[in-house]
Amino acid sequence: MRNVLYVEGNAANITLVESLIARRGDLHFLSATTGAQGIEMALAHRPIIILMDIQLPDITGYATLKYLRAIPATARIPVMAVSSEAYFRQIEQGIAAGFCQYLTKPFKIAELMEAIDMCLAIAADTARSA
Repeated sequence: MRNVLYVEGNAANITLVESLIARRGDLHFLSATTGAQGIEMALAHRPIIILMDIQLPDITGYATLKYLRAIPATARIPVMAVSSEAYFRQIEQGIAAGFCQYLTKPFKIAELMEAIDMCLAIAADTARSA
């Protein structure tokens, strides 16, 4: 089982994504409600990918991503933004910051699953090149 970590401050969003990940037999769902907790969980569980909200209760998703990239153990984990910030400029900013995908809320289930598959492919390519 490969771990997928979702860093999200909204419990309803966590529940929704957990139910979608549960449909897949190859992934194990983990969640964190703050950026700091997300960093701790990433270090402890080494997820294959991370889904992250931009607006977290303690620090932004951008700051959390920056911390993850600075730690060798988590630097190469693909991180996908899942955000309600849906303007084109914000999406461009997220990709430029290093998110592998930028999915806007509310999302369609098929879009989320496709984005997860794309991040998993990036993780597999990263693992092969390591």
